[in-house]
Amino acid sequence: MDSTVYNDWRLVSLSPFPAWALVAIALAVAAGVWLSTLALRRETRAGRRWLLLGLRAVAALALLSLLLEPGRRLMQTTRVKNRVAILLDRSGSMGFPVTPGGEPRLEAARKLMAASAPALAELSTRFSLETYAFDKDLQALDPQRLAELTASGGTTDLSSAIHAAATGGGGTAGRKLSGVVVLSDGADNAELAEGMTAKTKAMLKDLGVPVSTLAIGTGGLKDLAIEKVKVDDFAFVRNTLEITATLGAHGFGGVEVPVVLKREGRPVATRTARIAGDGSVQVTFSFAPDQTGQFVYTVEAPVFEGEAVASNNARSFVLKVIRDRVRVLMVVGHPSWDVRFLRNLLRQDPNVDLVSFYILRTDHDDAHIVNQDELSLIPFPVQEIFKDQLHTFDLVVLQNFGWNDSAYRDMPMYIAGMRDYVLNGGALVMVGGENSFGEGGYERTELQEVLPVEPTGTPPAVEPLQARLTEEGKRHPVTAVATSAESSEKAWADLPPIDGINVTRAKAGARVLLDHPFLAQDGKNAPVLALGEFGRGRSLALCTDASWMWAFGAAGAGSNARVYDRFWNNAIRWLVRDPDLTQVKVAVEKPGIEPGEPVAAVITARTPDWGPAAGAELELELIHADENRLVAKQKAVAGPDGTARIELVPPKPGPYKIVAKASRNGTVLGQGEDAVAVRAAGPELSDATPRPELLKSIADVTGGLFAESPKSLPKLPLVDPETVEVGRRKDVPIWDRAEILAVLALAIAAEWFLRRRWGYV
Repeated sequence: MDSTVYNDWRLVSLSPFPAWALVAIALAVAAGVWLSTLALRRETRAGRRWLLLGLRAVAALALLSLLLEPGRRLMQTTRVKNRVAILLDRSGSMGFPVTPGGEPRLEAARKLMAASAPALAELSTRFSLETYAFDKDLQALDPQRLAELTASGGTTDLSSAIHAAATGGGGTAGRKLSGVVVLSDGADNAELAEGMTAKTKAMLKDLGVPVSTLAIGTGGLKDLAIEKVKVDDFAFVRNTLEITATLGAHGFGGVEVPVVLKREGRPVATRTARIAGDGSVQVTFSFAPDQTGQFVYTVEAPVFEGEAVASNNARSFVLKVIRDRVRVLMVVGHPSWDVRFLRNLLRQDPNVDLVSFYILRTDHDDAHIVNQDELSLIPFPVQEIFKDQLHTFDLVVLQNFGWNDSAYRDMPMYIAGMRDYVLNGGALVMVGGENSFGEGGYERTELQEVLPVEPTGTPPAVEPLQARLTEEGKRHPVTAVATSAESSEKAWADLPPIDGINVTRAKAGARVLLDHPFLAQDGKNAPVLALGEFGRGRSLALCTDASWMWAFGAAGAGSNARVYDRFWNNAIRWLVRDPDLTQVKVAVEKPGIEPGEPVAAVITARTPDWGPAAGAELELELIHADENRLVAKQKAVAGPDGTARIELVPPKPGPYKIVAKASRNGTVLGQGEDAVAVRAAGPELSDATPRPELLKSIADVTGGLFAESPKSLPKLPLVDPETVEVGRRKDVPIWDRAEILAVLALAIAAEWFLRRRWGYV
């Protein structure tokens, strides 16, 4: 063999016969040898028997060789190196010390790589070594630049990194893989955060190569962390909610830790967690949210001296609080047709939880009676309603109910509480009558501050009137009783007249939706229906006790408009701030974000007639919820659909309110709110405890090697590379055909001669 051209060879058959023919011939030759053996069984002399069999075997072999034509195939080959992927963890947890007060884990990994240089050099003669750094993604790494690598990755994703390296993460997918080596602390916080999964096991087995894992870091970390918080996406107002926080502790023992739940800086509940040793404990909070909306809550534990990470002792999350049913308190001065119609409507609404009181006697009636048990009618429970339970209601309806000092001498002390109820987010409706508005003496109370109208001193107007829809009423959702502005206007115009109103004037900033067609006060028609916003709450004034005639008249005429029902349904939804009745909406794309992520939100603005506010000027404010401090602000212009997406710079960790404001052509359209929580620590810092058991399970599944804190690279189990033929080849016969033919002839002749000589036929 010319070693300058060919460097390998192998035996081949040069026969022109097909494989099946060669097999048939070989079987026939074997059968001939076997028959010869049977024929010689009677030969008593062993020497003769073995000589004849030997000649027959030589002849058979010569025949087979003649037919097979054995030869040598000279080949020019090269040995292709399989890949070995070396994965080095660069996630944030690799910045923690190997042991308390020791060097960082990443530095220990660098030293291991340096000490393994001879072993790696030997491996490189048989394999193609590929080095990668990984966190949540895989990045090619120059081994000569290990000193520049930093532990800054936000996530550890072992399974994704191994899979990416196995499928050719460095652009060498055409080469086969012989093995994977992982240098990591095992602190996975992605797919393997809860341990090895069936999906990951299947993926690792499908690789078909050993994955060897070298654990960096042996524990000894002192840290307290809120690892996770389990809570539903939403809660119902005034319904008990449970929040379970997982408190992870490492390096602590025999410690009681106070854990606090806060809502935007205000403590809601406190629990004590007893820590006996390393591990996790569950802390459960139970409370009933008292307001609807989007709120940022924070679970917080104190920071102890010597903790590895201080920022992971708190974890924030956004909770949406909604209503299961609107809880309505209805207080009535005395029974009437108006009371009957409204009360029946509220009682029949499945979305309303109604509590109603009729004032049939006061605490001054029958003053000479000492024992209240002697009466079938109880006095009006003033304190229970207007102090103890007031905050539990979403809406309060005062219907023809007056604050008469002579009748209810204890009530004046609760008037300020009613005002505060509205300012703090409550909703109030006052319906007209002889004991409402100025006739009820409200102009002399604090409650007047949160009503959209004020008395004028004019007696009630008793002439029948057709309530008229104002320009603002044509666009407002409260009076939108039909599918379009035109049909709503016609529906209101078709209603029967009502029998008079309480004469008032609208306050500055109030919205008058219905007014008197001819009675004017200070140059403006007297309001019939007016709305207002005060503090965080809303109020509505319906200056008549004859609205029942709208329902009665429509039913008597066989009308299907149901204006009365739709009006009150719209009014309740507006008063309790139904999100669907808000002209400006804002929705953050992610309610919880990691440190360094921007806050992105989509703002939707509508015109007063509820069409898209194309071209509206939008402003998004980011306000720190604990400190009520403006952090960032950005403006945008709404597109044709009235929406715009705004992205704010990454804020510092903490709870934030998102406030969106919209205006168009100088007219304020309104504002909307949402909330976002920026975590104090990403997943890498929430729990940086080494997990060598996870690395060992990866090695066990794949048949790899596991080593904990090795000083240098151990001997690795790897799949041997294959030899691949490239270049030229040449077939050379081993024997000439004449030589084989001569052997065959001589063997047959010798056997024939000896058989004749020894008397065989």
